[in-house]
Amino acid sequence: MSENLTKDLHKAKEFFLEQISFIASIYELKNLIENDIENINIIDVRKYDDYIDGHIPYAIHIPYESMDEHLVMLEKNKINIIYCYDYNCKLGYKAAYKAVENGFPTKVLQGGYRAWKKMDYDIIKTSANE
Repeated sequence: MSENLTKDLHKAKEFFLEQISFIASIYELKNLIENDIENINIIDVRKYDDYIDGHIPYAIHIPYESMDEHLVMLEKNKINIIYCYDYNCKLGYKAAYKAVENGFPTKVLQGGYRAWKKMDYDIIKTSANE
């Protein structure tokens, strides 16, 4: 068994570097919002009703289904942090793929909205009229 682990050290190194480089933790996002908001762009790709019911502060809403038409809302001079529902949701990864494919620096928020909410961090509720 240890032979296999030794052989896979290069793969493991690449995997962990990718995790560090392309996934933002809840704590990392909280810190960026508090200390470096001008260098990030937060994108919520959930359904509209879920967005207005509660979203992360400063998040803009781009539903995954209309991501292609709204790529102009992303920014190439900032880190675009994309989130969806939770650990099981792949919409954030799919949206991030589209963003990166179009040249936007992007990370996915680990755990999504539910992980943020579970930490009892600020949530913004929006009226459907706004």
